Amino acid sequence: MGRFLLRSIVNGVALVITSQIVPGIATRGGLVSVLIIGVVFGIINAIVRPIVKLLSVPLIIVTLGLFILVINALMLLLTSAIVPNYLFVEGFWPAVLGGIVMGIINAILEAITGTGDR
Repeated sequence: MGRFLLRSIVNGVALVITSQIVPGIATRGGLVSVLIIGVVFGIINAIVRPIVKLLSVPLIIVTLGLFILVINALMLLLTSAIVPNYLFVEGFWPAVLGGIVMGIINAILEAITGTGDR
């Protein structure tokens, strides 16, 4: 449970940093909202994302993996739809750019905190 909480905080912090870098993505609130965003994003990535990736394997193969960027954008848009009071994503293209930036920031933060996949 502690590892999930730490990963949720890392996800939330990565989203806040992403919102500062990418125009069209905004976060609201304080530390509690960061935790809520991180938990929701973590649950979506743990449950919904694998199902979507499995169903879109042919598209991922045809696009040589670039469709994963679309999947990341959709997960960010879904998180925004679930917690609209804390996270706002303006559209698809900011979500694509946000997914790329967030992936980079998440990798850096997970390397620093040691919460990456083992």
